[in-house]
Amino acid sequence: MSTYHFIGIKGTGMSALAQILHDSGENVQGSDVEKYFFTQKALEEKGITIMPFSADNVQEGQIIIAGNAFPEDHCEIKRARELDLPFYKYHEFLGKLANQYTSIAVAGTHGKTSTTGLLAHVLEKNFPTSYLIGDGTGKGHKDSKYFVFEACEYKRHFLQYEPDYAIMTNIDFDHPDYFKDIDDVFDAFQTMANQVKRGIIAYGDDPHLQRLQTKVPIIFYGLSTKNDFYATNIEVKENGTQFDVYVRDSYFDTFFIPLFGDHQILNSLAVIAFCHYEGLDAAAMKVLATFPGVKRRFTEKVIGNQVLIDDYAHHPNEISATIDAARKKYKEKPIVAIFQPHTFTRTKAFLDEFAESLNEADHVYLCDIFSSARETDGDLTIEDLLVKVDGGKLLTLGNVQELQKHEDSVLIFMGAGDIQKFQDAYEQVLAKSVQIK
Repeated sequence: MSTYHFIGIKGTGMSALAQILHDSGENVQGSDVEKYFFTQKALEEKGITIMPFSADNVQEGQIIIAGNAFPEDHCEIKRARELDLPFYKYHEFLGKLANQYTSIAVAGTHGKTSTTGLLAHVLEKNFPTSYLIGDGTGKGHKDSKYFVFEACEYKRHFLQYEPDYAIMTNIDFDHPDYFKDIDDVFDAFQTMANQVKRGIIAYGDDPHLQRLQTKVPIIFYGLSTKNDFYATNIEVKENGTQFDVYVRDSYFDTFFIPLFGDHQILNSLAVIAFCHYEGLDAAAMKVLATFPGVKRRFTEKVIGNQVLIDDYAHHPNEISATIDAARKKYKEKPIVAIFQPHTFTRTKAFLDEFAESLNEADHVYLCDIFSSARETDGDLTIEDLLVKVDGGKLLTLGNVQELQKHEDSVLIFMGAGDIQKFQDAYEQVLAKSVQIK
């Protein structure tokens, strides 16, 4: 029996894919940097071996799956090439796997992970389902009816997929290190749409998605009544949001989600629209009410009078949506945004937009720009953003105690890098004086 060896197994997609293969009865191992990353907890719980990078990890008889961030001169990739082993990049293998099931690719500049999680939750409660969520969660099932997976547009990786269905949550300009402009992003989504076999569920209030030319049926959802599926009579309650769903102007049912913010209503509408298209009744969909959430998406912890929220938001529109959700849930509390920009090109491209979205908070702290595997430096610094933020302050691991002065506030730690280290450091400060609830 071959062993699947993952080069960069702690990546969110890679971790999830490794779990799917493991759950399906395959031998799985992987390698990565020795720094702790939140995805490794699930891998360790399943007994999947994680090793430091070394050419010696790569042996005869293995099937190699490499993370997209790793170049051809990586020691393990070079060794795999020398041994002429079966070799796939992450998105190549994922496309091959998806073809074995009724597949639903969840694409979009924002909202992919939450929507994938919501859809996987509903389908899993009703059918044998496999899924790959971009927060590092993966589950395989040998008898799966459906395979739900997150499909990323970066470098047009999602063009490796030919899914039965696609959910498209929005088209926005992001990844400025790769895409030239919004038209370039649209072109990628149009090409993806051409590859869908059975149907597309799309956010109808997005003017770019309205432009799609499709060979398969396209169903629109949104908050405006022109959509095939729309939400109205929205009520924000203490523990979530309730709304009525109309299907082509006819009342369908009332739903509750344990989530806040219009973006989460839209994510849920996408799931409802897909399930309706596949013939599920409203009762089957109402398990939305028990959705436990996904990792690093509005993950909350209460310490004393403060609420600490960990969120993956790394684009101006995502920051606005996260602050909006916090305001809806915690109406009386001041909002403190702690943001770590992710990549120099994104920070430079959206400098003014980042400042505008961060200024929606009551107080703002900025952490130094995270240098990812894609790029290690750039021609700007965090100071270029700091001067544009009203009353913004620089946060370092040495001054996190400053956050203590924001009593009875909501502290949102946002970013796609290692922003968690600032929250961890702050929690250590608090642990000395306050018992964690």
